[in-house]
Amino acid sequence: MATDPRRITDGGLETDLIFHRGRDLPEFAAFPLLDDEPGRGLLRDYYTDYVALAARAQVPLLLETPTWRANPDWGVRVGYDDVALGRVNRDAVDFLRGLDTSGVPHVEVGGVVGPRGDGYVPGAAVDPDEAAAYHRPQLQAFRDAGATRATALTLTDVGEAIGVARAGADLGIPVGIGFTVETDGRLPGGTTLAEAVERVDADTPPDYFLVNCAHPEHVERGLDDGLWRLRVGGLRVNASTLSHAELDESTELDDGDPLQLATDHARLVDLLPAVRVVGGCCGTDVRHVAALWGQDVNR
Repeated sequence: MATDPRRITDGGLETDLIFHRGRDLPEFAAFPLLDDEPGRGLLRDYYTDYVALAARAQVPLLLETPTWRANPDWGVRVGYDDVALGRVNRDAVDFLRGLDTSGVPHVEVGGVVGPRGDGYVPGAAVDPDEAAAYHRPQLQAFRDAGATRATALTLTDVGEAIGVARAGADLGIPVGIGFTVETDGRLPGGTTLAEAVERVDADTPPDYFLVNCAHPEHVERGLDDGLWRLRVGGLRVNASTLSHAELDESTELDDGDPLQLATDHARLVDLLPAVRVVGGCCGTDVRHVAALWGQDVNR
């Protein structure tokens, strides 16, 4: 991944769908939209914005599936058993591969894995072997459908991250391991980014690491001068400077200022020179991602 050209990925899918496109997402799960045509239409419109941005900027595009919640613990809450989850994870890859990406210099489709738990609130320590067995079916569904990589987002536990990395290595699908941090730059349980990256790398090195669902200022507070920073190959930042707890309690979208976000993001990228994948997370939409790439922020 370190030698790849920089590429665009999308923004805050779920917050965009809820606040900009008026679609309720029970359990914050976007993947059920794949199972009806109106839902597919919403997803198609959402991803098409990023296809157009990548074509305009003439930058490679990483399309990532809307499957952050498509695992057994969350799937059952919205009516999906293991069989249905396997199908919808494969369908998600097929859906993205079927989009019209004319004009984009290079397109890659990757699958998104989410945490088994909350994603923002740390729980009991996760056993890596258990996590590997748990996440393997989703990763296998992506691989079998033709995804060329996978990304795990908003992980808070190093054991779960190791498990995802082990499952990906066993299946032969490259994996990006994404941690989220609080306003102090540490994982929600207090682990530093340096420790998290180094512990995963010592067990099963993933393709690269990324940080998501945090404002650039929060991420910057978690950096030191260690060489581990060269393993951070992606950023998907929040538009808001609020904490996860404050965002959870908010009834209105805090989408910040796209141009200010781009300024803050540029400062962070200077400290993380290996970053190759650039997109957004909660509160961001195509305006913010466009700003990160120096493009017109109008939708």
